[in-house]
Amino acid sequence: MNKLLLFFIAVYLLQSLGAQETLFNGENLDGWKIHGTELWYVEHGLLVCESGPDKAYGYLSTTKYYDDFELTLEFKQEANGNSGVFIRSTVDGIKVSGWQVEVAPPGSDTGGVYESYGRGWLIKPAKEKDKALKMGEWNQMRIRVFGNQINTWVNDTEMISLNDEKIGQGKGSIALQIHDGGGIKIRWKNLQVTPL
Repeated sequence: MNKLLLFFIAVYLLQSLGAQETLFNGENLDGWKIHGTELWYVEHGLLVCESGPDKAYGYLSTTKYYDDFELTLEFKQEANGNSGVFIRSTVDGIKVSGWQVEVAPPGSDTGGVYESYGRGWLIKPAKEKDKALKMGEWNQMRIRVFGNQINTWVNDTEMISLNDEKIGQGKGSIALQIHDGGGIKIRWKNLQVTPL
Protein backbone atom coordinates (compact mmCIF):
# COMPACT_ATOMS: atom_id res chain seq x y z
CA MET A 1 0.00 0.00 0.00
CA ASN A 2 2.84 2.42 0.84
CA LYS A 3 4.42 1.80 -2.59
CA LEU A 4 1.15 2.70 -4.30
CA LEU A 5 0.87 5.91 -2.28
CA LEU A 6 4.47 6.85 -3.12
CA PHE A 7 3.79 6.18 -6.80
CA PHE A 8 0.82 8.58 -6.85
CA ILE A 9 2.78 11.23 -4.96
CA ALA A 10 5.64 10.90 -7.47
CA VAL A 11 3.23 11.22 -10.42
CA TYR A 12 1.63 14.31 -8.85
CA LEU A 13 5.01 15.96 -8.25
CA LEU A 14 6.18 15.26 -11.80
CA GLN A 15 2.98 16.72 -13.23
CA SER A 16 3.22 19.85 -11.09
CA LEU A 17 6.81 20.45 -12.21
CA GLY A 18 6.73 22.04 -15.61
CA ALA A 19 3.02 22.83 -15.43
CA GLN A 20 2.02 25.62 -17.78
CA GLU A 21 1.12 28.94 -16.12
CA THR A 22 -1.05 31.68 -17.58
CA LEU A 23 0.75 35.00 -17.06
CA PHE A 24 -2.12 37.25 -18.15
CA ASN A 25 -5.68 36.49 -17.03
CA GLY A 26 -7.45 38.71 -19.59
CA GLU A 27 -9.10 40.79 -16.85
CA ASN A 28 -6.47 42.78 -14.95
CA LEU A 29 -2.75 43.11 -14.29
CA ASP A 30 -2.60 40.78 -11.28
CA GLY A 31 0.86 39.19 -11.10
CA TRP A 32 2.49 42.13 -12.93
CA LYS A 33 4.20 45.36 -11.90
CA ILE A 34 4.25 48.57 -13.97
CA HIS A 35 7.55 50.48 -14.25
CA GLY A 36 7.42 54.02 -15.63
CA THR A 37 4.58 56.24 -16.82
CA GLU A 38 3.75 54.56 -20.13
CA LEU A 39 0.30 52.99 -20.40
CA TRP A 40 -0.43 49.33 -19.63
CA TYR A 41 -4.07 48.30 -19.53
CA VAL A 42 -6.61 45.59 -20.36
CA GLU A 43 -9.05 46.13 -23.23
CA HIS A 44 -11.49 43.49 -24.51
CA GLY A 45 -9.46 40.70 -22.85
CA LEU A 46 -6.17 41.88 -24.39
CA LEU A 47 -3.11 43.37 -22.70
CA VAL A 48 -2.27 46.70 -24.33
CA CYS A 49 0.86 48.84 -24.05
CA GLU A 50 0.76 52.34 -25.41
CA SER A 51 3.02 55.37 -25.32
CA GLY A 52 2.04 57.81 -22.59
CA PRO A 53 2.57 61.55 -22.27
CA ASP A 54 6.25 61.17 -21.28
CA LYS A 55 7.07 59.13 -24.40
CA ALA A 56 9.64 57.26 -22.30
CA TYR A 57 10.61 53.65 -21.81
CA GLY A 58 8.13 51.58 -19.85
CA TYR A 59 8.06 48.01 -18.56
CA LEU A 60 5.54 45.53 -17.24
CA SER A 61 7.27 42.78 -15.28
CA THR A 62 6.05 39.61 -13.65
CA THR A 63 6.15 39.72 -9.85
CA LYS A 64 7.62 36.22 -9.96
CA TYR A 65 11.09 35.27 -11.21
CA TYR A 66 11.52 32.65 -13.95
CA ASP A 67 14.87 30.97 -14.63
CA ASP A 68 14.50 28.07 -17.09
CA PHE A 69 11.25 28.23 -19.06
CA GLU A 70 9.43 28.21 -22.35
CA LEU A 71 7.24 31.26 -22.97
CA THR A 72 4.62 31.53 -25.71
CA LEU A 73 2.66 34.66 -26.48
CA GLU A 74 0.96 36.52 -29.28
CA PHE A 75 1.53 40.16 -30.20
CA LYS A 76 0.02 42.59 -32.69
CA GLN A 77 1.90 45.76 -33.57
CA GLU A 78 -0.09 48.90 -34.22
CA ALA A 79 1.54 52.17 -35.24
CA ASN A 80 5.27 51.92 -34.49
CA GLY A 81 5.52 48.62 -32.68
CA ASN A 82 9.01 48.78 -31.16
CA SER A 83 8.88 46.68 -28.02
CA GLY A 84 10.38 43.56 -26.55
CA VAL A 85 10.18 40.67 -24.12
CA PHE A 86 12.82 40.64 -21.39
CA ILE A 87 14.03 37.46 -19.75
CA ARG A 88 15.78 36.96 -16.41
CA SER A 89 15.56 40.71 -15.88
CA THR A 90 15.26 43.24 -13.09
CA VAL A 91 13.90 46.78 -13.38
CA ASP A 92 14.89 49.78 -11.26
CA GLY A 93 12.68 52.76 -12.14
CA ILE A 94 12.82 52.50 -15.92
CA LYS A 95 16.35 51.07 -16.12
CA VAL A 96 16.29 47.39 -16.96
CA SER A 97 19.08 44.87 -16.47
CA GLY A 98 18.77 41.76 -18.56
CA TRP A 99 18.14 40.47 -22.06
CA GLN A 100 15.51 41.55 -24.53
CA VAL A 101 14.00 39.46 -27.28
CA GLU A 102 13.18 42.16 -29.83
CA VAL A 103 9.62 42.85 -31.02
CA ALA A 104 9.84 45.50 -33.73
CA PRO A 105 8.63 46.52 -37.20
CA PRO A 106 9.91 44.61 -40.26
CA GLY A 107 13.61 45.03 -40.86
CA SER A 108 14.35 45.69 -37.17
CA ASP A 109 15.48 42.24 -35.97
CA THR A 110 12.38 40.79 -34.25
CA GLY A 111 13.46 37.65 -32.40
CA GLY A 112 17.03 38.85 -31.89
CA VAL A 113 18.58 39.21 -28.42
CA TYR A 114 19.80 42.54 -27.05
CA GLU A 115 21.52 43.06 -23.69
CA SER A 116 20.41 46.38 -22.19
CA TYR A 117 23.08 48.54 -20.52
CA GLY A 118 25.67 45.93 -21.41
CA ARG A 119 27.00 44.34 -24.57
CA GLY A 120 24.18 45.51 -26.86
CA TRP A 121 23.14 43.14 -29.66
CA LEU A 122 24.22 39.58 -28.91
CA ILE A 123 22.59 38.05 -31.97
CA LYS A 124 20.30 39.21 -34.77
CA PRO A 125 18.24 36.90 -36.97
CA ALA A 126 19.32 36.33 -40.55
CA LYS A 127 17.65 38.95 -42.78
CA GLU A 128 15.66 36.34 -44.73
CA LYS A 129 13.89 35.28 -41.52
CA ASP A 130 12.25 38.72 -41.28
CA LYS A 131 9.48 37.50 -43.62
CA ALA A 132 8.08 35.42 -40.71
CA LEU A 133 6.84 38.66 -39.07
CA LYS A 134 3.34 39.85 -40.07
CA MET A 135 3.11 43.57 -39.36
CA GLY A 136 -0.35 44.64 -38.19
CA GLU A 137 -1.46 41.02 -37.68
CA TRP A 138 -1.26 38.61 -34.77
CA ASN A 139 2.15 36.95 -34.47
CA GLN A 140 3.11 34.08 -32.20
CA MET A 141 6.44 34.23 -30.38
CA ARG A 142 8.09 31.38 -28.52
CA ILE A 143 11.12 31.88 -26.26
CA ARG A 144 12.96 28.95 -24.69
CA VAL A 145 15.56 29.63 -22.01
CA PHE A 146 17.46 26.78 -20.37
CA GLY A 147 20.77 27.36 -18.62
CA ASN A 148 23.05 29.28 -21.01
CA GLN A 149 20.86 28.53 -24.04
CA ILE A 150 18.16 30.77 -25.55
CA ASN A 151 16.13 30.04 -28.69
CA THR A 152 13.40 32.21 -30.21
CA TRP A 153 10.72 31.57 -32.82
CA VAL A 154 8.26 33.87 -34.60
CA ASN A 155 5.31 32.15 -36.27
CA ASP A 156 7.15 28.78 -36.07
CA THR A 157 10.31 30.12 -37.75
CA GLU A 158 13.36 29.74 -35.53
CA MET A 159 14.89 33.20 -35.40
CA ILE A 160 18.00 32.63 -33.26
CA SER A 161 19.86 30.06 -31.19
CA LEU A 162 22.41 31.41 -28.71
CA ASN A 163 24.53 29.92 -25.96
CA ASP A 164 25.75 32.64 -23.60
CA GLU A 165 27.32 32.16 -20.18
CA LYS A 166 26.20 35.55 -18.87
CA ILE A 167 22.55 34.79 -19.73
CA GLY A 168 23.00 31.50 -17.87
CA GLN A 169 23.92 33.43 -14.73
CA GLY A 170 20.91 35.76 -14.95
CA LYS A 171 18.06 35.80 -12.44
CA GLY A 172 14.87 37.80 -12.75
CA SER A 173 11.42 38.23 -14.12
CA ILE A 174 9.80 38.20 -17.53
CA ALA A 175 9.05 41.76 -18.63
CA LEU A 176 7.37 43.43 -21.58
CA GLN A 177 8.84 46.68 -22.87
CA ILE A 178 7.53 49.74 -24.64
CA HIS A 179 10.26 51.76 -26.34
CA ASP A 180 10.71 55.49 -25.88
CA GLY A 181 9.82 58.02 -28.57
CA GLY A 182 6.02 57.91 -28.52
CA GLY A 183 3.47 56.72 -31.04
CA ILE A 184 3.74 53.05 -30.02
CA LYS A 185 0.86 50.65 -29.42
CA ILE A 186 1.07 46.87 -29.10
CA ARG A 187 -1.54 44.29 -28.10
CA TRP A 188 -0.62 41.05 -26.34
CA LYS A 189 -2.55 37.85 -25.60
CA ASN A 190 -2.15 34.19 -24.65
CA LEU A 191 0.95 34.69 -22.49
CA GLN A 192 1.81 31.20 -21.21
CA VAL A 193 4.98 30.08 -19.43
CA THR A 194 6.13 26.55 -18.72
CA PRO A 195 8.96 26.24 -16.18
CA LEU A 196 11.61 23.74 -17.30
